[in-house]
Amino acid sequence: MAEEQSPDVPRSRKRFIPLENNPEVMSSLVHNLGLSKKLEFHDVFSIDEPELLSFVPRPAYALLLIFPVSETYEKFRVQEDKDRPVYDGSGPDEEVIWYKQTIGNACGLIGLLHGVSNGTARTHIEPDSSLAKLLDDAIPLKPAERADLLYESQALESAHQSAAAGGDTSAPSADDNVDLHYVCFVKSQTNHLWEMDGRRKGPLDRGQLSADEDVLSEKALDLGVRSFLKREAEAGGGDLRFSLIVLAESLD
Repeated sequence: MAEEQSPDVPRSRKRFIPLENNPEVMSSLVHNLGLSKKLEFHDVFSIDEPELLSFVPRPAYALLLIFPVSETYEKFRVQEDKDRPVYDGSGPDEEVIWYKQTIGNACGLIGLLHGVSNGTARTHIEPDSSLAKLLDDAIPLKPAERADLLYESQALESAHQSAAAGGDTSAPSADDNVDLHYVCFVKSQTNHLWEMDGRRKGPLDRGQLSADEDVLSEKALDLGVRSFLKREAEAGGGDLRFSLIVLAESLD
């Protein structure tokens, strides 16, 4: 792929230990930063079997799609982003808060930040916490400066390091190449479904939801996750590994 089309973080930039694809690890990270323990992450075991979906607390505030970056996905990304302007939003009237990824192996962290910074989840951030301060500092900044804020944040780095070390499997090295990528779907206050991905040119408005539809509603799944799965299946790549993790109310 041509260098100018590659959204990957250069090897010379700071790199984190990859975050384990594990809701307990993710919950630990955002709770340490300052998200209320009233919310936590949960596995979604099926989006097509209502009885399995019924185990997930609702409403769902953010949905993380975790998948290996395939040739099909990269072709679609390049084509969709080709004529799209680079996002330049900032300020209190921004419909969604988007973070560009400039830290290696931090797509999990960026996905979590997108989930907790937007929609109703944002109202569950504890005042005076590291997360509240980060968000207050980030909102006025343009995307490049916002990315620098995350890059330089000691609170983020230490919370990520702690969470990465606390998984069920031994943590890989920060220098490892990890093929799993995280995309986050959130619902804005104007009831739009947004796809949030730090490798893209900006946030992607996937369409209108009704007031009572969350990110796990049939319409949201059709606009987001199922569109992705359909593209991958039609391409016949054979590697439909993916998982889904949702941010919702805690079970405790």
